[in-house]
Formats: sequence, structure tokens, C-alpha cells
Amino acid sequence: MTLPLVLLVEDEPRIAEIQLAYLQQAGMRTHHLLRGDEVVDWVRAEAPDLILLDLMLPGLDGTAVCSQLRAFTDVPVIMVTARVEEIDRLLGFDMGADDYLCKPFSPRELVARAQVCLRRRGKAAAGPRTPTSALSIDEERQCATWNGARLELTAQQFRLLSVMARQPGRIFSRAQLLDLAFEAGSERFDRAIDSQIKNLRKKLSQQVSDQELIHSVYGVGYRFECQSA
Repeated sequence: MTLPLVLLVEDEPRIAEIQLAYLQQAGMRTHHLLRGDEVVDWVRAEAPDLILLDLMLPGLDGTAVCSQLRAFTDVPVIMVTARVEEIDRLLGFDMGADDYLCKPFSPRELVARAQVCLRRRGKAAAGPRTPTSALSIDEERQCATWNGARLELTAQQFRLLSVMARQPGRIFSRAQLLDLAFEAGSERFDRAIDSQIKNLRKKLSQQVSDQELIHSVYGVGYRFECQSA
């Protein structure tokens, strides 16, 4: 079985060295580029399974690189940046990024997110599947149902569930959930996330007794997984 090939585009050699070591230890082949303007030609030639792309790069910045990649490949891209402003986050996803990591982060979180993206890509390569999820989310009416039965959720619980359920399998850090699912002025600290997740799990367990939908990822955050109906 061929090991997945991961391209790391990072202009700081010391940081890259650490990240490459962790990725290799997790069973991935790696290649490292320092410049953004080297990425497209290399990807065309080597067809990696995943790209870890820094936002601030010499030659060509990460958003421009991602935009060029999306013109010819759907390879998963995890954007990496120290710029955490909302405009940068949204711009990254508009350019076609599959996930987003804000510095500083632990190498373990990087590996965990890389594994999720590779697992998704591996499932897709094995052939399309069309399971019907028992979970239905209506954004306009701000309600969720399980097998047609309404889940009695608070507005905050609904936002958390909606954010995670849109990308099943993706690991969300607490900071990302605070940014994506909490309104300005609400309790914006890690304990608020843990408390809301705990209450959301209780609500879900009242309707969903045969599986756990929200999983804790030690040292990283939370992910949503839903078995087919």
C-alpha cells in the first residue's frame, strides 16, 4: 500500500522540520517547498494527496496559490496562518481551502487534521457512497431533526451542531468553534465550548441512543460523525 504524499509549503525551515517529522512519524511521505510560486508546477508533476499551505509565502501568497490549484485539482488544502482576522479566514475558504489552522498550534493537531483530510480523500477514491443521514438541519427555520423528530436545542446548541455537521469528520478546535458558532458578546472562552458541547450531547442522546455523534479528540477539540440511517 502506497503511503499518502503530503506537500508542506512553509517558508520557516525550523517550523517545517518539526512538522515534517511528525507527519512522517504518522506514516506519511512528505515534500517541502519554501516558496508559493513553486507549488503549482510541483503539484502538476507529483499529484500529492494533501497540501499544507502557509498563507504568507515568498513568491506567491497562499490564497493565490490555492486559487490556482483549484483551477485543475481538488486535492485537499489545509491553510496555515498566523493571521486570525475574520476576513483572512473567510478569504481562505473562498479560495477553496478545505480546512484552516491558526498559529500557534501543536504538531499533533496538524497531524490529526491531515489524517482527517486523507481519510476523506481515501473514502472518496474508493467510490461514491450515498448514505442517507438521519440528521436534518434547516438553517432557515433554525431547527434540527433526527429521523423526522425535532431536536429540542437552544439557539447556541443549534449553531454548534450546524457548524460541525456541515463538515462531518473534521476536527474543530475550541478556538474555531468560538469563532464560527458563537455570537459576538456571548461567553467566548474554552469552558463555554465544553459546557455547550456537554449540554448538546445530552440533548442528542434523548433522540439518538445507538451512537455518539460528537466525539472528543484529546488535545485538539471536537468532531461530528454520523452513521448512515
